Amino acid sequence: MRQISVWCPDWPVTVARLETGAPDDAPVAVVTANRVVACSHTARAQGVRRGLRRREAQARCPELAVLNRDEAAEARAFEPVVAALEAVAPGVEITRPGLAGIGVRGPTRYFGGETGVLHALSRGVQDIPALHGADVLIGIADGSFAAEQAARRGQVVAPGGSPGFLADLPISTLDPSGASPLIDLLGRLGIRTLGAFAALEPRDVLARFGPDGAWAHRQAGGRDDRPVSGRRPAVEFSVTLDLEPAVDRVDTVAFSARGIAEQFVLDLAAHGLACTCLELQARSENGEETVRRWRHAGVLSVVDVLDRVRWQLEGWLSGPGRPTGGVDRLVLVPVETVPTGVHQRALWGGTGEDDERAVRALARVQTLLGHGSVLTPVLEGGRDPGQRTRMVAWGDEPLPLRSPEQPWPGQLPAPAPTMLLDPPRPAQLLDSARRPVLVTERGGVPSPPVLFAMGGERPAAITSWAGPWPVDERWWSPESARRVVRCQVVDVHGRAYLVTGVMDGDPHWQVDAVYD
Repeated sequence: MRQISVWCPDWPVTVARLETGAPDDAPVAVVTANRVVACSHTARAQGVRRGLRRREAQARCPELAVLNRDEAAEARAFEPVVAALEAVAPGVEITRPGLAGIGVRGPTRYFGGETGVLHALSRGVQDIPALHGADVLIGIADGSFAAEQAARRGQVVAPGGSPGFLADLPISTLDPSGASPLIDLLGRLGIRTLGAFAALEPRDVLARFGPDGAWAHRQAGGRDDRPVSGRRPAVEFSVTLDLEPAVDRVDTVAFSARGIAEQFVLDLAAHGLACTCLELQARSENGEETVRRWRHAGVLSVVDVLDRVRWQLEGWLSGPGRPTGGVDRLVLVPVETVPTGVHQRALWGGTGEDDERAVRALARVQTLLGHGSVLTPVLEGGRDPGQRTRMVAWGDEPLPLRSPEQPWPGQLPAPAPTMLLDPPRPAQLLDSARRPVLVTERGGVPSPPVLFAMGGERPAAITSWAGPWPVDERWWSPESARRVVRCQVVDVHGRAYLVTGVMDGDPHWQVDAVYD
């Protein structure tokens, strides 16, 4: 198995320099768990090696810049390199960020030989901005292990020459980190080179060192016949229906769309997927378009897809913004998919026919009355119940704009009220002298609340209350700053309320929510 290996030396160091802005000529070491995992050429020249502890590496090179490893950044930075390689030779196998392999057989047929492939790969990666001048070495040999060693040395090993090429390499080549017990054992047994290890009988190696030893023995002898397992480009699951001539009847379009609906569902199923949310795009012959996303409580079948085609076209072709011509194109695009057999919970928490009817009814209402006619709540981050709830159109992605996981100083404690008033109702929160309750800037209550009334009701006695919880809103802007306090009160009738008081200017209170 002839293979090409593309290697970016000291890739963790290259990425760490890009992330931190360290100079190119400075000695740099990248550490993980307090040990060096990669170092620059300048650092190696001063005795820094992989596997050293941080303090030992700094003792050998006092001016050493020690940087933490960021594997996610390494993967992101290597992606443009892989994309450039795939543009030349599809089917790139990523061993790790900084090292990739390519099968030789396909590219050599196109470029006329291994030399042509090398030139094409070199041209493909030489102008990548992500490399920022970093070296890229390419090698060819039989097997991935021999190809990697050839890339480290910038060589092309002749077919059948991998065993001889590997023979004189030190046994530590099998594990440069030096952490493998097998390499340590082989060294203590006097086996110093890959050739000496490869000369042992495979049966004896398996009996003495087990499967790991047998695998290392095949690598040392250049007998790695595993083919490259290149990543495959993403499969395009979108389907398109072109109608000629254009059609202005919903039933005719839906009848014509059955074929692409079946193709849409079957293509996903062939890859072990099912669609839970699709985007339906329709275009008229005069260029008008309608685009809408449809979410399903379970997974979309062919009938479900056709229903949504009908509903969207009925609302578009008969609504106030109807197009001036017939429909000439229909596109189905999967937005969210799940593995086949994974069924999302239905709208009401079940999976029966009632849930399906509810979903169909809501989709029908949304089609007839507009996209925002059916709303669902989304939990968000905030300090009061009004801020923590946002309504989104049914079928849209229920993503919060403010993360509920972040700390929110001044957040109302549990329990949450059961009913929010929109808009809030004016209220009276009075002390024993029937004056509005005031809260100082330090959160003190000189005269505690005694009476409460909502709207024009007669004030009732308060049996218990909690708070206040002060919040200085937009304190950085004098024009819009507000000093707000919140309290929970329970009257003699057993009714509990969440009241908010604005203490700036003329203090006043309002009821934001009611507790059950």
